[in-house]
Amino acid sequence: MELTEFQEAVLEGIPDELPEAQDCDPGVSHAPKRKDILSPEEKKLAVKNALRYFNRKHHAVLALEFKKELENYGRIYMYRFRPGYKIYARSFDEFPHKSKQAAAIMLMLCNNLDNAIAQHPHELITYGGNGAVFQNWAQYRLTMKYLAEMTDEQTLVLYSGHPMGVFPSHKDAPRVVVTNGMVIPNYSKPDHWEKFNALGVSQYGQMTAGSFMYIGPQGIVHGTTITLMNAGRKIQKENEGAEGKIFVTSGLGGMSGAQAKAAVIAGAIGVVAEINQKAVQKRHEQGWVDEVYSDLDKLTERMIMAQCNKEAVSMAYTGNIVDLWEKLVEKDIHVDLGSDQTSLHNPWAGGYYPVGLTFEESNEMMTKDPEGFKKRVQESLRRQVTAINKLTAKGMYFFDYGNAFLLESSRAGADILKKDGSFKYPSYVQDIMGPMCFDYGFGPFRWVCTSSKPEDLDLTDNIAMEVLEEIASSAPKEITQQLRDNIRWIKEAKENKLVVGSQARILYADCEGRTKIAAAFNKAVRVGKISAPVVLGRDHHDVSGTDSPYRETSNIYDGSQFTADMAVQNVIGDSFRGATWVSIHNGGGVGWGEVINGGFGMVLDGSDDADRRLRMMLYWDVNNGIARRSWARNHGAVFAIKRAMESEPELKVTVPNIADDSLINELFD
Repeated sequence: MELTEFQEAVLEGIPDELPEAQDCDPGVSHAPKRKDILSPEEKKLAVKNALRYFNRKHHAVLALEFKKELENYGRIYMYRFRPGYKIYARSFDEFPHKSKQAAAIMLMLCNNLDNAIAQHPHELITYGGNGAVFQNWAQYRLTMKYLAEMTDEQTLVLYSGHPMGVFPSHKDAPRVVVTNGMVIPNYSKPDHWEKFNALGVSQYGQMTAGSFMYIGPQGIVHGTTITLMNAGRKIQKENEGAEGKIFVTSGLGGMSGAQAKAAVIAGAIGVVAEINQKAVQKRHEQGWVDEVYSDLDKLTERMIMAQCNKEAVSMAYTGNIVDLWEKLVEKDIHVDLGSDQTSLHNPWAGGYYPVGLTFEESNEMMTKDPEGFKKRVQESLRRQVTAINKLTAKGMYFFDYGNAFLLESSRAGADILKKDGSFKYPSYVQDIMGPMCFDYGFGPFRWVCTSSKPEDLDLTDNIAMEVLEEIASSAPKEITQQLRDNIRWIKEAKENKLVVGSQARILYADCEGRTKIAAAFNKAVRVGKISAPVVLGRDHHDVSGTDSPYRETSNIYDGSQFTADMAVQNVIGDSFRGATWVSIHNGGGVGWGEVINGGFGMVLDGSDDADRRLRMMLYWDVNNGIARRSWARNHGAVFAIKRAMESEPELKVTVPNIADDSLINELFD
């Protein structure tokens, strides 16, 4: 069979002859210059490390080039080796392969680097300012070659983007095992990441970037929609959700790009500030934002009109979020719901832009005057919190969106703490997603049609809806609201035009829902109803994927929220229960050193093996988290794990005995 030009390029891997050097493309969003953090000797080491990928005959040319990249960008990206072909989620048949599983993985990682998906595609950053698929283009090229050549009896090992090699294994083993940022705990501060990444020895995989499971903003739209609907219910219980309410927030980059779309789906008036004009333009062109404003007076007039008409509409403000909050205070506009989704896990390197500086001025200052930039960020956070406090005093419900906003604001000395040292405002997991979804096993299940055909995605939507409606017909009252929300979501998914990049869908589902939907997909692939394999996965932001004391496990109150046993056990358990690939990362949406998170991917190819694996792995993947949350005495999780044991005699979980608070209190009075 004759190979296509694309297939030949993949199989070439790292070319023997140097490709032409490439100039920086101004039409693409680029990562800001990183800190100049290495000593002179460490800079030598960084260049020496980078040269390991190349034949010595090229070292003289490349050494000088890599030195310049390190000086100009703070990283060695190896721009010269960026492929000439377009990177996107092609049909899996277009990827050269010996293993269908490996081809599906190539599709997923290419989707993460699609210009329409990735935040900074030429720096291999998918979202969050630093969520990397690889550290450099040599790693990408070599990984693609390994995946193209490997069989179902080999496993590719990736160390923070570096393809360590393909090792003999067996068909039931994962095809790929990914680790990102697994540094010794005492070396896990933000500056350690800057240093190790600059040296080329570690990277920040975020949650789904470094595990190849990012599906664009859709990946968080469903969770954001549920959050907004339930936030609306909290402040006005007789109202169905967020209909007609003003929701103000910030961030339209990677994951935060979902907020505007979710607001409209929930029936709200979504107002999102974003200082990066290119990000605003991208979301507007994609249809995720309805209207764009740069004049605050015109924006606030439009907000009032939309509020009076109870419109479902999204508006982007091209400017700084602090200016927006302060204008809302000045004009005394009632805001119902407020949050923030800037990347404050990465506050000093492009995750948050301070008020009073343009986007370009901030990018320059963060490298030339990092201490001055830090002061500007902290001053900005103090002003932002002051404005938020004034609006909450008048009835706004504000929640932290798990992006370290509360944490960094407290470190900046903002008025964000109660007298007992706790935060004034809840995390959305504490108040909404934890007790209402995670404790009952509901989380962001997702799938991708590897044919890349919209008609296959339509079929999967219909299959998922039929499965959920059947489950809902006999579900206990404790989970009927969750099921109703999810059925509404999947019914409206296509008309909301959520697809960017791969033909993917996300759906909050519990263990029963995930397993039955996956089994139905596998059957549809087997009989040819769906034309190609389906990839299953989830956001790490789920029931059991992540240990994060300020987000995913923020509603754990037994003192164990700072432990990471659950995430590690999750990945180990998934790997021997049939996952196609597994990944575990230090860092995620709340920052390096603040979280351990794990994920998986599974290919459904219609086989009996896939059916066996999906039942084993999905059952563990969900119930591991429910069991851990139950042991923390979370009421919903106790109910859910008891129900799981009733339906599966082989499951035996240690259930907590609840002590009487009065007994404990008497001991210490």
